[in-house]
Amino acid sequence: MGPHYLENFLQAAFDVVGGAGKTLVLGGDGRFFNDRAAQVILAMAAANGVVRMIVGRGAILSTPAASHLIRLNKTDGGIILSASHNPGGRDEDFGVKFNMANGGPASETLTEAIHARSQTLSEYRLWQGADVDLGRIGRHRIGEMVVDVVDPVTDYAALMESLFDFPAIRALFQRGFRMRMDAMNAVTGPYAVEILENRLGTMRGTVVNATPLPDFGGLHPDPNPTWAHALMAELMGPAAPDFGAASDGDGDRNMVVGRGIYVSPSDSLAVLAANAHLVPGYAKGLAGVARSMPTSAAVDRVAAALGLACHETPTGWKFFGNLLDAGRVTLCGEESFGTGSDHLREKDGLWAVLMWLNILAARGQSVAKVMADHWVRFGRNYYSRHDYEAVETARAEALMAALRARLPSLPGQEVAGLTVAKADDFSYVDPVDGSVSQGQGVRVMFDGGSRFVMRLSGTGTEGATLRLYLERYAPGPGGLDLDPQQALAPVIAAAEAIAGIVAGTGRQGPDVVT
Repeated sequence: MGPHYLENFLQAAFDVVGGAGKTLVLGGDGRFFNDRAAQVILAMAAANGVVRMIVGRGAILSTPAASHLIRLNKTDGGIILSASHNPGGRDEDFGVKFNMANGGPASETLTEAIHARSQTLSEYRLWQGADVDLGRIGRHRIGEMVVDVVDPVTDYAALMESLFDFPAIRALFQRGFRMRMDAMNAVTGPYAVEILENRLGTMRGTVVNATPLPDFGGLHPDPNPTWAHALMAELMGPAAPDFGAASDGDGDRNMVVGRGIYVSPSDSLAVLAANAHLVPGYAKGLAGVARSMPTSAAVDRVAAALGLACHETPTGWKFFGNLLDAGRVTLCGEESFGTGSDHLREKDGLWAVLMWLNILAARGQSVAKVMADHWVRFGRNYYSRHDYEAVETARAEALMAALRARLPSLPGQEVAGLTVAKADDFSYVDPVDGSVSQGQGVRVMFDGGSRFVMRLSGTGTEGATLRLYLERYAPGPGGLDLDPQQALAPVIAAAEAIAGIVAGTGRQGPDVVT
């Protein structure tokens, strides 16, 4: 909101990707400043020679819907206004990003070029004129540029109807199946109401917190057990519905919960991969699967059993985009509540919810039964993420540097009853374009399939967030019904002994456990 800040980024992007003759998509999650920023973007696009902008009504588009509009209309890219799962409001977060013509996030090369250009700008171009009425669907103009304001939901809903067996899901609800969807006063609300209530016939009121608000109604739109605690309480309570789900600020993340059972994102990806053949859009099989490095290896075990290629990538959806564009994978996911497929080049929260509903309709089982059967067949990867938020940056970086220095000496050591098999700082060579990404997070792997991963995340607003990812494999059928934190206790102890988290952060425990 500061003078020239948004304009600087936008002009840098237009200078790098070009504006003249281009068609772009524009929309956001409705957070504070979304509406004003949209008008600035339109004025700058017109001044930079863009010939057409496709904008969601009210400047609203979920990130998945924006990706779909880019692909559907074969545009040159898009501009998405969101800070993902971070809070909204005058004193909270706002974000803007450029998506490429494939519908996915800008590549690292493009991002670096935009950043470099932003350091040398001396001016930006801005059309001087009245604001566009973004509340009115139809064609508008700014100078020579056409502005097409479209319903933000229609095309996305049609895509979902082409992928899933809507009659089967509708019949599931007609048999008395009940669900709760918490849109967290963020962008998914209108999409969920149209698809779940209007098209699939769930009860009115199934979608709660369905109206997007600039401050998300004071909610933190991060779909995890900590922030979606009301949904968790309902699904774990005596009158729980059969199925629960939540979404985040811009609609690309999801949480899935069954009656009395929480499904981790890593397990969710594995279940979707194992059952994708039950869904019409994926009935012909999967080309392969991919997961981010911190995500559990549960999907790896499904891939091995089904003879599928499985890719382990750095965190960041752009890495999946290369694999999807090359036709090497069909499903992909990350532990931070993001799942998607080749239908888009972004993760897609509501898509994941519909995948689950289609699978439940086809199998005729509860979420708990689906999970129990899955673990018996493939074993269980107990998994949890411990976040230490707003750690002083210098302190967090020192902790990571000390851990990296220890890595060469760790293999063969026994720590907390576990033997270290391998320890490294993850690097990735992209199999499509050959690019190399280094320093992506420390991995310490133990004999038997257990491991922990540590990395720093910069998504917070102050300090650094230290993320500790914990995993322990139980081959089944024994050891499949433990509390995850209890099952992970040896790995938690080993991580503390090796990394010295308490001393390094000054914290006695994590701020958020998921």
